[in-house]
Amino acid sequence: PHLGAAITEIGAIKSRGGIVLGEFKTFVDPGHLVPAYITELTGITDEMLFGSPKIDSLLPQLFDFLGTPDETVLVAQNAPFDLSFLTSATRAAALPWPPYPVLDTAIIARKVLTRDEVPNCQLATLARFFGADTTPNHRALDDARATLDVFHGLLERLGSFDIHTLEELLNFSKRSKKPKSPESKQPID
Repeated sequence: PHLGAAITEIGAIKSRGGIVLGEFKTFVDPGHLVPAYITELTGITDEMLFGSPKIDSLLPQLFDFLGTPDETVLVAQNAPFDLSFLTSATRAAALPWPPYPVLDTAIIARKVLTRDEVPNCQLATLARFFGADTTPNHRALDDARATLDVFHGLLERLGSFDIHTLEELLNFSKRSKKPKSPESKQPID
């Protein structure tokens, strides 16, 4: 995370088989004033965060909501960015980070979509392409909802890449290059 950067909001969705089982949403006291550029990007103000819990007290609740690594796969857009903040907060709270399997929708999209389909793999672009019910807006829960819709759209594409299991998808999302396929034209950066 950037110096002075901190978590101001957490939004997560628990889903199984396309059914939403629950949502987790909370503001977080970052321990300092919200930088103007964050307020401009997200609309989150210091007043909105007043009285919110600090991240160290929220982590156990979040982990309880998420479940164990044996039953939960984290899916995120640009996962390393979000996870860097969460793992840093977990270390600072002297808590162990659960070893969740992680899927990154941006990485998967780069491998299964062409430039003819989308000009980039930003969440807003992917959400429009897949007809997400929620427009991403740099707010935690709305972005999580849009990411879930994007993920479902990507899952529909994976059969043509012979991806049918979680293990295959985890391995596929780690590959450095896009697999060759007749439909592949130009890989997306």
